[in-house]
Amino acid sequence: MLAVDQTTGLTIVAKLFEEFGAQAFVVQKTVDDIPTLWIQAELLHPVLTFLKPHFPMLYDLFGIDERLREHREGQPESDFTVVYHLLSLTENLDIRIKLAAQTSADAEYAVPTITPLWANANWYEREAWDMFGISFTDHPNLYRILLPPTWVGHALRKDHPARATEMEPFSLNETKQAEEQEALRFRPEEWGMQTSKDGTEYMFLNLGPNHPSVHGVFRIALQLDGEVVVDAVPDIGYHHRGAEKMGERQSWPSYMPYTDRIDYLGGVMNNLPYCLSVEKLAGIEVPEKAKVIRIMLAELFRISSHLVFYGTFVQDIGQMSPVFYMFADRERLFGIIEAITGGRMHPAWFRIGGVAADLPNGWEKLVRDFIDSMPARLDHYDKMAMQNSILKNRTIGIGKYSAEEAIEWGVTGPNLSATGVDWDLRKQRPYAGYDQFEFDVPIAHNGDCYDRAVVRIEEMRQSLRIVRQCLDNMPEGPYKSDHRLTSPPPKENTMHDIETLIHHFLHTSWGPAIPAGEACVPIEATKGLNSYHLISDGGTTSYRTRIRTPSFPHLQQIPLISRGLMIADLIAIIASIDFVMADVDR
Repeated sequence: MLAVDQTTGLTIVAKLFEEFGAQAFVVQKTVDDIPTLWIQAELLHPVLTFLKPHFPMLYDLFGIDERLREHREGQPESDFTVVYHLLSLTENLDIRIKLAAQTSADAEYAVPTITPLWANANWYEREAWDMFGISFTDHPNLYRILLPPTWVGHALRKDHPARATEMEPFSLNETKQAEEQEALRFRPEEWGMQTSKDGTEYMFLNLGPNHPSVHGVFRIALQLDGEVVVDAVPDIGYHHRGAEKMGERQSWPSYMPYTDRIDYLGGVMNNLPYCLSVEKLAGIEVPEKAKVIRIMLAELFRISSHLVFYGTFVQDIGQMSPVFYMFADRERLFGIIEAITGGRMHPAWFRIGGVAADLPNGWEKLVRDFIDSMPARLDHYDKMAMQNSILKNRTIGIGKYSAEEAIEWGVTGPNLSATGVDWDLRKQRPYAGYDQFEFDVPIAHNGDCYDRAVVRIEEMRQSLRIVRQCLDNMPEGPYKSDHRLTSPPPKENTMHDIETLIHHFLHTSWGPAIPAGEACVPIEATKGLNSYHLISDGGTTSYRTRIRTPSFPHLQQIPLISRGLMIADLIAIIASIDFVMADVDR
């Protein structure tokens, strides 16, 4: 649950009313109690300019197709809505501003750009245009970001097909292939780049989308002066699978396996924010044992994800051996996860209201053996990798950014902690039972490649502390809520009476009907803040599923921290960010 200070939130709203007049706003009640205000387009810049000193981070920006929504009580008329979700770290507070897109002479639906206020609004606005056709006037480069430039239509509109079977069979003849290839050609002038300057002719290089150092299908178009990076244009979308669209066609419980594939190294950590948001909408209280089981599995996956980062980070710098040791530890960890959940990377084991099953016999020994052996292994890796002089020379002082720059670009998680910001959602807004655990938030102060690794390594040690507390203090009781909207009800109960069997069958077949409303419960995921902004229209599927991932804004920052450095430095920067492309593209 969100631990938002309502008094502070009301104070901010009161200040807005005092500055602009209460009549300028329409207050929307949301299930998560985040202050949500509708405004007119002419007030967008004045209101956001007023709010920025209080809310320096643009946490998220996204669109909603309202045209088929039935339950919009108390909200202004709108075909398409743009949502601005702002976050204050110092005041530990969120606020949402909503704006109805207007029809203008230049575009069917348009709103003013806010890129002069927040640098990271650039990609978010491009995504909203790509997916909904909402135009942002005066945007520096309103160009498709997730879908191919040749795509017809806007995929998250309600009138766009949700399944391939609803479209014509795909075909690729030579003419179409040539058109697709030409559309991907990088044209420097479209991005404000010069091809030469002062007699020097720049070289333009495609790094990726198929290159081992970009960790997936990710492309960066580089403007080079020799081997010095003059500028860079990250190009994403090659891994886009329409996860948000799928969230609006699947039933509430059947969407769970899709969440595993977002940050595909995070496993059940992806299930958690989705479960928390649905549970908030439905008013479901999770039993204490289920909370502790969830935390234990989430922290085991945090360790698993960080082991992948650790091994590939030092490999990209030039060390070949450590990745094999670290992947061996990850395999041991997967053996434990498989014994508990039945799956390895993508167990999809959390359920609305709890988890899929109780812990199996013998789980304690498996977990204890692992957490007892890992500290010494981490000490060994530290001598092998982090104390290596070559690695230090390649990473210390490289890819630096300040705390202010990190917040401006929406950077969260270890990449933010590396700049000296002591802010972890598990501490600031304890959710899912984290307030019952003792652990420290690792921080560093240089904001460079080396410190980003230091923070993640210490996070593994803290996760081991949390897992040990789960092991030593696992409560008794049910592993799942008995609330009627949990899905499905415990299977063992179906053998007792026909009503429970019917209930189980209906929930498994169609899923529960979640009460109408909006909710967003962010978590401290492996790579930063992750959340699902869910809108229910009172049915068995989500009306709008918005997935805010940490990797999306992190990649947007690459040009800022790579200019003036060498290509080899850029490889170290990419490795230190710790991203997976499914977390970016969704």
